[in-house]
Amino acid sequence: MRESDTLAATALDRRQVLIVEDEPFIAFDLADAIESSGGTVVGPASTVREALQLLDKQTVEAAILDVNLPDGDVGPVIAALAAREIVFLVHTGAGLTPELQRLYPSLRVFSKPTPPPLLANIIAASLAGTGNASHP
Repeated sequence: MRESDTLAATALDRRQVLIVEDEPFIAFDLADAIESSGGTVVGPASTVREALQLLDKQTVEAAILDVNLPDGDVGPVIAALAAREIVFLVHTGAGLTPELQRLYPSLRVFSKPTPPPLLANIIAASLAGTGNASHP
């Protein structure tokens, strides 16, 4: 096991990670990476509405978010995560909208196809306090 894998397995041990992604195969790959790193997947949610419902009903400690969802951009989810000081990052093929860039200039954005295990490691590092993900 590589050192980075050990970090992820340690930091994500039973941590609740919300996945917001409308592409089923990408959502599956992200969920697999989180679970392989010892985390617990919340979701995946494929819409803003589903993501907000999950945030209201479940404990979430971190999140990986797609930007463009069938019911709009992920802005309301980002606002909810930021208000709760939950660690998150954005994984997108389209980039951020100008409004999201303005509202969240320090937001960490990773272009698709960033390997899901790398995203899990970045979340793990942030949860461990060595931070690479956003915490606006």
